[in-house]
Amino acid sequence: MAQSPGQGILSAARGFARLSIPQKLGLLAAVAAMVALVTVAVMWARVPEYRVLYSNLSDRDGGEVIAALAQMNVPYRVAEGGTVLMVPADQVYDLRLRLASQGLPKGGAVGFELMDAQKFGISQFAEQVNYQRALAGELARSIQSVGAVQSARVHLAIPRPTVFVREQQKPSASVFVSMYPGRMLDPAQVSAIQHLIASSVPELGARNVTVVDQAGNLLSAAGAAAEASTQLDASQLKYVHAVESSFAQRIENILEPLVGPGNVRAQVTAALDFTRVEETSESFKPNPTPAESSVRSQQTMESISTQAQAAQGVPGALSNQPPGAATAPLTAPGQPPAQAGAAPPPQPTSSQRETITNFEVDKVIRHSQGEVGALRRLAAAVVVNYKREIGADGAVSYKPLTDAEIQQINALVRQAMGFNQERGDTVNVVNAPFSAEVMPGGEAAPSPWGTFVQDLTTPAGVTQILKYLGAALVVLIVLRVARSALRDLGRGARVEPTVEGLPGPGGPGMQPHLAGAGPGGGMVPLQDEATASYEADLRAVKELARQEPRLVANVVKEWVGRGE
Repeated sequence: MAQSPGQGILSAARGFARLSIPQKLGLLAAVAAMVALVTVAVMWARVPEYRVLYSNLSDRDGGEVIAALAQMNVPYRVAEGGTVLMVPADQVYDLRLRLASQGLPKGGAVGFELMDAQKFGISQFAEQVNYQRALAGELARSIQSVGAVQSARVHLAIPRPTVFVREQQKPSASVFVSMYPGRMLDPAQVSAIQHLIASSVPELGARNVTVVDQAGNLLSAAGAAAEASTQLDASQLKYVHAVESSFAQRIENILEPLVGPGNVRAQVTAALDFTRVEETSESFKPNPTPAESSVRSQQTMESISTQAQAAQGVPGALSNQPPGAATAPLTAPGQPPAQAGAAPPPQPTSSQRETITNFEVDKVIRHSQGEVGALRRLAAAVVVNYKREIGADGAVSYKPLTDAEIQQINALVRQAMGFNQERGDTVNVVNAPFSAEVMPGGEAAPSPWGTFVQDLTTPAGVTQILKYLGAALVVLIVLRVARSALRDLGRGARVEPTVEGLPGPGGPGMQPHLAGAGPGGGMVPLQDEATASYEADLRAVKELARQEPRLVANVVKEWVGRGE
């Protein structure tokens, strides 16, 4: 029959009193552990989740942000030596916006916000210094955005302008970077920082920017030497890889329909020429005929000159006297008389004409620029798996390809890659079984646990296993302690019948009792005498004998020893 709550508590108390001291201590420890686990679980469920508000904070910025959070009555946590600040997850974005309105965090460098607090009447020199400080701070912030850079400082040396050309000096800059532990800058990143500084300061060349790390290593010299020696940047290497992958993909795409998916592997090595060549040539044609030439300019000059009549008469005074009175002319026989107004005899003249014609000269000006990344040579290596055949009995076998099939594959590879013998291209086709997938004459049974075991052997897999084993060990220990304590408690609360408590052969008139350890050490009746019956007591004894046969055997043994 079911017991009342009061009887259950009384039985538990009696059982606890019967326990030994180590058992009592174990039970109390188990109960305390359970209470602690429940308390921790409840507190953990009630504690809000914290997320990162800012990381990599300097001491100055961290102090200012903490002071601002204290004024807002916002709980926070500091982690990783004060460089990480954590707040409740539901307030992260709100706090970032509110702190940004206050200009926090400042990032450890003063930027152009320095120009917002200009004083009235400041000198031109002070303005120039503030501008230079603001520019250096903005550049330092930009450099700190690089993933490997923890902090950066920029020093600018900008000379004062002068009107004298001989006294003009070029500006220079130096950058001090502090790297995260285990991180470093490659030459391409150093060159990027140099060009970033050079593009931000007028008339500053990238070669005049010096980059130094926290260990005192000169990074800019190594980057310049590497660039001068290789002259091959990351974009060119990426282009070479893209060209090789494109040719390899072409070969695999054209051969997979013939040999099946996964039965061909191709690798292509491409030699590219990244030399930049510019050439300008000017050529002239031979002298053409005037009819085939174009007139550029023409100039004609013509001059006519008349010679004066020579002096006549006898030299002397008579020839210089005026003529006398006119008389009739004397004519000789056979000559016509002189007529008045007759034209004088013609004067001797001379003319000159000069013509200059300039023709266009035919010429050709050719400006050519060599192709950057021109293909110089290709080398292709192709591996083809054995041919898979299924026999009449269903057995799978692998056989090598015939010479005709290999020749066909070789021709397809040449066409797919654009083979050029004059360029020096080479092709090598090999027919061999894929050892990782098949064995000669049949298939190799792949291990289903290969990938699983390989994942477990990694450091992350070992850590995960140890984590699960530790959690399982803690759970087993708690369960074992709790089970032992509950078992001891049940044994202590169990009622031990005595000789007087078992029904005897006397019949129904006898009132059986079970002896229990009560508070006074007396006998406790099994049931109330007013309501008890012999059948109920008998059923209780049978149930006890079925549950505790050893106990009943001890009682019977005691009866036999007494002679009952």
